[in-house]
Amino acid sequence: MSNGKLIIFSAPSGSGKTTIVRHLLKTFPNQLEFSISATSRPRRGVEENGKDYYYLTVDEFKQKIDNKEFLEWEEVYAGTHYGTLKSEVNRIWAKGKHVIFDIDVEGGLNLKKIFGNKALAVFVMPPSIKILEERLNSRSTDSAESIARRVAKAEKELKTADLFDTFILNEMLEEAFIKAEKVVSEFLD
Repeated sequence: MSNGKLIIFSAPSGSGKTTIVRHLLKTFPNQLEFSISATSRPRRGVEENGKDYYYLTVDEFKQKIDNKEFLEWEEVYAGTHYGTLKSEVNRIWAKGKHVIFDIDVEGGLNLKKIFGNKALAVFVMPPSIKILEERLNSRSTDSAESIARRVAKAEKELKTADLFDTFILNEMLEEAFIKAEKVVSEFLD
């Protein structure tokens, strides 16, 4: 184990966690590096292998599960797996950086359980379910059925917010950025 720490950003889909994580990577470029998750879902749009995700077939994903190559993994939707490869965290720690995650709620809680005080778990809270639904609709990347499924999942996920070390309400993005910078720099000090 290195002196590396983990910063975990989790939230329901559409809460803005990805936007906040990208901001933090620009703010702390010498300290943080993004952990790229593995997934068995197909690429969307301009996504790139090794940049957005490590894209695996379902069989490849299951092989890595059998080989115990994941810190955590889950089947988020039927046939769609996401996970954090041990090799990814070790790759970043070997560079002397801390790992930052943009990960779903269950995955975030699993990582926090594994790493305890070496990890800061941050829950990004949407202002409301209604606003969350509007954000998902405005993305135009998901079907109505997919959005309904994500909203139902978000309602469950919001109930887990108090299991995280802290939360950030993402109502005004600039304010969320400032709060995120503060909690991260305090944790890294």
